Amino acid sequence: MKILHLNTYDISGGAARAAYRIHKGLQGVGMDSKMLVQTKLSDDKTVICPGNKFKKGLALLRPTLDFTFKNPFSGDSKTIFSPAWLPFSNIPAQIDSISPDVVHLHWICNGMLRIEDLKRINKPIIWTLHDMWAFTGGCHYSDGCDRFQQDCGNCSQLNRSSKNDLSRSILRRKKKAWAGLDITIVTPSKWLAECAKESSLFKDRRIEIIHNGLDLNLYKPIDKTTAREIWDLPINKKLILFGAMNATSEYRKGFDLLYKCLKQLAAKWSDKAELVVFGASEPENPPDFGLPVHYLGCLHDDVSLSLLYAAADVMVVPSRQEAFGQTASESLACGIPVVTFGATGLLDIVEYQLNGYLAKSFDTSDLAAGINWVLSNENRHKELCIKAREKAVACFDIEKVAGQYESLYQEITA
Repeated sequence: MKILHLNTYDISGGAARAAYRIHKGLQGVGMDSKMLVQTKLSDDKTVICPGNKFKKGLALLRPTLDFTFKNPFSGDSKTIFSPAWLPFSNIPAQIDSISPDVVHLHWICNGMLRIEDLKRINKPIIWTLHDMWAFTGGCHYSDGCDRFQQDCGNCSQLNRSSKNDLSRSILRRKKKAWAGLDITIVTPSKWLAECAKESSLFKDRRIEIIHNGLDLNLYKPIDKTTAREIWDLPINKKLILFGAMNATSEYRKGFDLLYKCLKQLAAKWSDKAELVVFGASEPENPPDFGLPVHYLGCLHDDVSLSLLYAAADVMVVPSRQEAFGQTASESLACGIPVVTFGATGLLDIVEYQLNGYLAKSFDTSDLAAGINWVLSNENRHKELCIKAREKAVACFDIEKVAGQYESLYQEITA
């Protein structure tokens, strides 16, 4: 059976990394899997991208062009908004030339596909959602808005919002273009599945839950002293880890909430703990957390990431919304407990006081209490680390995830 994954990027960004891991996991269980992307950064020969220089150059322009169309309507949106209007992507023709048995969609925005292009895909479609965009009127995270359950409109993420604004137009385009299509929806978390089921677009679709997977031979416990020596981090301090793509600037990732949380811990931990941040360089005017801070910039390979997780004592994920929360699952796989808010996709990963701590939603005092609880007792910390790894082995092994997808492919093509 031939599987073709579609994602805008192959290894850049959380959705890309999740999609690529599924692709490689399927190859690991003997399936014929390829990946079709708009922008390729790896040297993997099973990843296909636009062939000649002109097409590659056009692919690089498409995100800008898609954004430009939306720009006149934008308000002070704190999350990405995608109209998916750009024609002439040539993706449907490429799919036809490859002729897979199943087309597996992932994150297909930034100009990769026009909404109407999906009805030109003449194969069974599985769509793994990595955010909320597939069933909203353009936003990738709703930030608490539930208008996607009806018909969108009056969008708070647009500065020209009205009953019949751009968000309503986009959602109606989706409803018209995707009616009758053979699509099976997969989400990585129960929370995202519930959101999809409540949406006006996918309420009658089949929706399955399959967690994002990890290569547990790469993401595994490593000697903490060795990991810290490699990263040149202090040996005798407690290390609090925080990281994400655009870690310090993306509102959804909660850098501001982390700041409020750590300021409350500073009096007790200022001489005993330090903060480590990855996914962003040091800001021009870095905030004073009351703790020493190490900014490590963007990391792009699994080996560096796994070593960094292993160097930490606790991972903090203060996100407001997460489809899943891949940094949390990666941390658990490396045997490091996670402190986060008890909301959205992270509820599928962190178990309260078993492999980490679930704070009351967006309560920074409780988040601080969780960090303190994890760090303040050595015997408890050791047990949390053991349970963290056990959770990853039980739920996030990429071989098991690939097996779940293989069964789904066989079922929908039977």
